[in-house]
Amino acid sequence: MDSQRAQQNAQFDSVEDVDPPAEPAAGVSSGASGSTAGTPHLSEKALRIIPWVMATAMFMENLDATIVNTAVPTIARDLVVQPLALKAVLTSYTLALAVFIPISGWMADRFGTKRVFHSAIGVFALGSLLCGLSVNTHMLVVSRIVQGFGGAMMTPVARLVLVRAYPRSDYLRVLNYVLIPVMIAPLVGPSVGGLIVHFFPWRVIFFINLPISVAGIWAARKFMADFREAVVPKLDWAGFVLFGAGVAAVSYVLEIFGEHSGFISRTDASGEPVAGVAVWVIWAFAAAGVGLLTAYVLHAQRAAHPVLQLGLFRTRTFNVSVTGGFITRLGVGGMPFLLPLLYQVGMGFAPWKAGLLTVPQACAATGMRVISRKILARYGHRRVLALNTIFLGCNIMVFSRIGPGTPIVAILGLSLMQGFFSSLQFSSINSITYADIDNRDASKASSIASTVQQMALSFGVASAALVAGFFLSGIPQTQSPAFISGIHKTFLVLGAFTILSSLIFRSLKEGDGANVSHYAPRAARGA
Repeated sequence: MDSQRAQQNAQFDSVEDVDPPAEPAAGVSSGASGSTAGTPHLSEKALRIIPWVMATAMFMENLDATIVNTAVPTIARDLVVQPLALKAVLTSYTLALAVFIPISGWMADRFGTKRVFHSAIGVFALGSLLCGLSVNTHMLVVSRIVQGFGGAMMTPVARLVLVRAYPRSDYLRVLNYVLIPVMIAPLVGPSVGGLIVHFFPWRVIFFINLPISVAGIWAARKFMADFREAVVPKLDWAGFVLFGAGVAAVSYVLEIFGEHSGFISRTDASGEPVAGVAVWVIWAFAAAGVGLLTAYVLHAQRAAHPVLQLGLFRTRTFNVSVTGGFITRLGVGGMPFLLPLLYQVGMGFAPWKAGLLTVPQACAATGMRVISRKILARYGHRRVLALNTIFLGCNIMVFSRIGPGTPIVAILGLSLMQGFFSSLQFSSINSITYADIDNRDASKASSIASTVQQMALSFGVASAALVAGFFLSGIPQTQSPAFISGIHKTFLVLGAFTILSSLIFRSLKEGDGANVSHYAPRAARGA
């Protein structure tokens, strides 16, 4: 058995990591089955190009989630408004993503993955064009919603195509390839946005999407696989309204929560305090959001075809990956919020220098792609996730030792390790999500996974703001030992919370995900 496994691993390892798989296995999977309205035949060329198309579209989508942040002051001056008035420009995009992602699976089943994907790129491009042409904040907000609607269709449909077009045994390698731009885009977004507004008009931030979108639409129409279901039930409009409204309310609360946590102050250009949203309004939105989501859960138990099929959580690997990934992101998701505060406010670094300190994370993510599948093949998803979550939490806690006297080399090394652990963590989580999901349920699973991930990103920032607000209450936002100490304590809390989330992954069994990772459980090796 050992020699057979060695030959299998040798054959698997011989394929170049930089090349997406060229195995014409559309609609076929190891350990998962289902039927569609017709399994398209995909050539080797198509199977090599599809991940490129997905990676480009997903990079563009995730880049736009952060690239606008550093351009807000410039946009505000041009539109003759206060920077705080552009808060809705930032939140409208993420709100649109959270609201419309749940129907992406139904759209793909009803109209086909090819049509939905290239149409989503087209809608995203239209929103980008309208953003660049906006003459006031209202037009800009509406245009960002259009962008968000297009983006909401991209990622879930891309995951759906990956699940159906490639066998589970090759899914991890293709997924690692596609996820690289997803991890890199948020890291380079702020710096790219700052460079663009420094040398060009701010509207170039949106216009730059147009040529990329044209190329993406052409490639998607030519090479994208077209999966669809033979029989598609009517859209669950009641469930969509309940869930969408609930997510919108909760997301709105999370977006404005930091401003009312006692940590982030609201002031105008002259430094005078600005009245924010009343506290009772925030609690009302929070209560409404929780109530609507609860109503959706009750509705989903009675509906024949709910917009989000919660019954999929009965599949252990799907449940653990989605739930564990959500809780892990509560700790990890706060890092992009905390690190700029530590570097720029606490240590006095210039924005460009603080941005460069996060570059090793992107480099590490690329490097981990090469070895993550080998690690999973050797140790299995259960052991990797249980241990790597602890390593990731400890690495977050070590950031509490960074201060004005810390050598730059040490900061870069810690950032590199953060990239390694984060990349391995989410590659492992995402790869096991669909390990035991039938192809006929792939679109439903993709909608749930993408929705939970989007919500987790907002929850992570809100959690970091809450903890930081507790430790920094009454402390001025200036370069001071007290400010740095408060940020250090926040790292310790988030790191400890991340370590506790490792308990969730221990509920996996040793052989879970073996059809994805090529891991041979010890019992099988002994036999």
